[in-house]
Amino acid sequence: MRDIVAAAGLAVAAATATMQLQSSDFSPGGAIPIRTMASDCGGVNRSPALSWSGAPKGVKSFALILHDADAPIAGGFYHWVVYNLPAGSQRLAAGATLSADQLGETSAGKPGYYGPCPPPGPAHHYTFTLYALDLARISSETPPTGPELERRIAGHV
Repeated sequence: MRDIVAAAGLAVAAATATMQLQSSDFSPGGAIPIRTMASDCGGVNRSPALSWSGAPKGVKSFALILHDADAPIAGGFYHWVVYNLPAGSQRLAAGATLSADQLGETSAGKPGYYGPCPPPGPAHHYTFTLYALDLARISSETPPTGPELERRIAGHV
């Protein structure tokens, strides 16, 4: 069995410094619980519970990205790409069920949540970034990848 150590960080991207992103499943800089890890790492691939507050006035939607910059692939690994969360949203429940027009493609090549599964070695750092957007909706014929979504929301945070 592999010894898995992963640190999780929470970040926000908004026009105000008062927006807060939290999880009841782990603390900032803490270990990600096994249940949120990918099934190929002994987890159950369940997305963590997240909540946020302090959204800026005028927000029209939210986007969320879970990224591992320590992954041994160019650009890091995108574990969760979420968009079109309504402006009034303040949380995602653990194991959140989202619609097809809210889920981008992970670096594993499929839309949805793909939990962390770091290779043996130094701890990886997973960053959950919540974006408050001035866009009501992002239309896409195919699920955008993490980098595609980041390009699309540039200038709208």
